[in-house]
Amino acid sequence: MRVVIAEDGLIVREGIAGMLRHFGHEVVAAVADAPALLAAVAEHRPDVVVTDVRMPPGFSDEGLQAAIALRAADPDLPVLVLSQYVEQTYAAELLDSGRSAGVGYLLKDRIGDVSEFVDALVRVAAGRTVVDPEVVRQLLGRRRDPVQRLTPREREVLSLMAEGRSNTAIARALGVTEAAVAKHIGSLLAKLDLPPDADDHRRVRAVLAYLRG
Repeated sequence: MRVVIAEDGLIVREGIAGMLRHFGHEVVAAVADAPALLAAVAEHRPDVVVTDVRMPPGFSDEGLQAAIALRAADPDLPVLVLSQYVEQTYAAELLDSGRSAGVGYLLKDRIGDVSEFVDALVRVAAGRTVVDPEVVRQLLGRRRDPVQRLTPREREVLSLMAEGRSNTAIARALGVTEAAVAKHIGSLLAKLDLPPDADDHRRVRAVLAYLRG
C-alpha cells in the first residue's frame, strides 16, 4: 500500500512509518500538520491515509477535519484516524463522512500492538470499517434500552461487527459456525430495529449511528 501519515509527534510519526515499511508498505509522505496532509494527498494520491485527530496549529480537531475534507473530495479514499482518547463526537463525524466504507477510528494505544494496527490499516484500505473496541464498548454503554435486549453472545457479535470483522472472522474468533454468526446478526439487527443489509459497511454504520442516539 502507498500510505500518507499525518502526526505532529516526530517519534510517533517515524515509528508508524518504520512499522509500515517493515511490513512492506510504502510511506509516500509523513507530515506534521493538517495543511501538509491535504497537500500530500493531492500530490501522491495514496491508497490510505493515517492521521492524528489533534495537530497544529490549534491542536483541536485539525486532523479530523482534514480527513473529512479529503473524503468529501474523494468519498472512496480510505482514512484511519488515531486519537489519544475515546471521543465519541469525532468517531461519529468520521463515520458519517464520505460513503462510510474504508474508515477507521483507533486509539493510539493500538499502535503498540504492531500486528493489530497493521491489520486494521489493511482492512481500512480494503474498504472495511474499523472502530476501536473501547469506542464500541462506550457506545454500547450509552444506549441501554435496546441493547439490553441482546444476549451476551449477540453483544459479542455486534462488537466484532463494529470492528469491521467479516462473518468468517467473527466465526473464527468466537469458535462457532458462519451459519451461527449469520443467525446472531439477523437476531440482533431485528432487536435493534435495524433491517438486515448485505453491505457490511452500511450495516456497521447503521448500528453505530443507532447506538450514538
